[in-house]
Amino acid sequence: MSPGMESVAAFSGSMQGQMLLALGQTIVVVCVCFDMVRELSVPRSHRRYVASTVFRTLAIPSIVANALTVFVALVMASWVDVVMGMFVLVAIVFRFHHNQDEDNWWKGKGRKLARWARRQFAGRTAAAPALG
Repeated sequence: MSPGMESVAAFSGSMQGQMLLALGQTIVVVCVCFDMVRELSVPRSHRRYVASTVFRTLAIPSIVANALTVFVALVMASWVDVVMGMFVLVAIVFRFHHNQDEDNWWKGKGRKLARWARRQFAGRTAAAPALG
């Protein structure tokens, strides 16, 4: 095992590493639970709107956390954990891309955030004071 992989294995076995991995897996579980609530809720209901919003919010951090867990399992050569982690990873990515037309808080926020960022980072043009 290379020195870089040894340090990954050592960190994943430490208390801080275990706490970070547990936090990441908690985010994954919450994300999957809200996806299940979203799927079982009545279309265009408030419950479905909230569940879809939470799922959309936690999907990217869940993907990152699960990918990190799969990487640690790969370094530790725990092949069963790699396969199970990849299954969950692919399922979350598929569910994230599957229902793009679902109503949630994030829908339409991209344009609004881009417009806000353009206004914030645009150069302020102010007239120079007159000399004389």
